[in-house]
Amino acid sequence: MATGTAIPLIHGPPADRLRRLATYASVAVAAVLIAAKFAAWLETGSVALLSSLVDSLLDAAASLVNLIAVRHAMTPADREHRFGHGKAEPLAVLGQSAFIIGSAMLLLAEAIRRLVSPAPVENAAAGVAVVVFSILMTIGLVSYQRYVVRRTGSIAISADELHYRSDLVLNLSVIAALILGSALDFPLLDPLFGAAIGIWIVYSAVRLARLSLFQLMDHELPDDEREKIREIAQSHPDVVAAHDLRTRVAGPTSFIQIHLEMDGAMSLIRAHEISDEVEAELRAAYPNAEVIIHQDPEGIEEPRSNFPRRVVAR
Repeated sequence: MATGTAIPLIHGPPADRLRRLATYASVAVAAVLIAAKFAAWLETGSVALLSSLVDSLLDAAASLVNLIAVRHAMTPADREHRFGHGKAEPLAVLGQSAFIIGSAMLLLAEAIRRLVSPAPVENAAAGVAVVVFSILMTIGLVSYQRYVVRRTGSIAISADELHYRSDLVLNLSVIAALILGSALDFPLLDPLFGAAIGIWIVYSAVRLARLSLFQLMDHELPDDEREKIREIAQSHPDVVAAHDLRTRVAGPTSFIQIHLEMDGAMSLIRAHEISDEVEAELRAAYPNAEVIIHQDPEGIEEPRSNFPRRVVAR
């Protein structure tokens, strides 16, 4: 899985440890922010601050789901799950997205109610102080999550990082609502900011849902990654050509299937050795990949179909 960074991916126990620590950190930060924002909302009555509190509650729920999903995704393949449990991560992200959208609808309903019956924000300074504290903690968490994503390629941690990154924009909006609403004595400004934040939350949730569906529907890797895989396979001096490349991603694991054309006169042992060498090169480029290689003799036409051929008993 491409990360767009020069930092090499790690895998195995070190990567698992980083993913676990990232989930623990996000749950801990969400819990602290919930307590602080709840106290500030009771003090101010601000809808914008309530929207931030709701978002932190969502963060806590999403982070708990992530914690469970990441632990499950790291479970080794077993008899019932030969391809591992990597899809637990995108499945968890899809569930988070649905939950987030539902909660955002409730927030929009509260904002509409306050637009109809506006109320002034009280003690805005206390709310601003809590939101500034929230921003500082979120910046620290996002920085750590981005580091974990660069090292492990985890989609669940990436989704969590995207959500917390959107919180930074949300919290800046809350500060603007508290300060401007209090300074301008314009009560409608607070629910307007709350409604805008609710729409932003829905937008972020849709992005997360698309990211998870990308993996759940076994979408191919990007074209540039597929071309890179072909180049690696065809760079071996004994490989004549490569075709029928199929790829997909499940959590931190990529799956690569490819056919290699080789001299039909070479021995099966040599063809096997070449396949092992190509597989080693692919694993070096994609450390978390499962690679399956089929060997074809050069010049032999074979059926091109997206479906397995039916074997008829004779």
